[in-house]
Amino acid sequence: MIEIPSDLHPDLVPLVFLLGRWEGAGVYDFPGAEKCNFGQEVTFSHDGRSFLEYTSHTWVLDAEGKKLRPLESESGFWRIDKDRKVDVTITRDEGVIEIWTGELADQKPQIDIVTDAVARLPEAPEYSGGKRLYGYVNSDLMWVGEKATPAVTLRPYMSAHLKKVVDPREWAKDLKDLPDDGIAFFK
Repeated sequence: MIEIPSDLHPDLVPLVFLLGRWEGAGVYDFPGAEKCNFGQEVTFSHDGRSFLEYTSHTWVLDAEGKKLRPLESESGFWRIDKDRKVDVTITRDEGVIEIWTGELADQKPQIDIVTDAVARLPEAPEYSGGKRLYGYVNSDLMWVGEKATPAVTLRPYMSAHLKKVVDPREWAKDLKDLPDDGIAFFK
């Protein structure tokens, strides 16, 4: 069951399934770049206003699943209107700013978005647009991203399966003896 925070802006209730910190792994594969497995941490948070704040950090993983180096980072804001239209602004570490638009599916926690506008610094890699699908499936967040450049038509390039990270203090908030670090609780 998904809990709706009491201070969540009413417009954001349809997106409540995104809230929290998510971690997992996925695959990166795009022509001209090294195919790799990656780790990812995504956070969706809110401060009571009518948008979700979003951050994502990915890193290349070695064969044993250890972090090798950063892959991509992005941050932005997600909004939804009364007609379930979703608008997203994202700034990427490589010097790209995107405006995405799409919608929340009817009767299921699935969001399809496509780029509406792309701006990039001259030194940023070539990029002309993208498409993403986010879905909340069996309490996990899954997503797939497609990307296009002037030389490569729109094609899948990243996908990940993320699990929600739960702070033990959240589900044990009524316990009075839980230490600040939560570790002693489990000993």
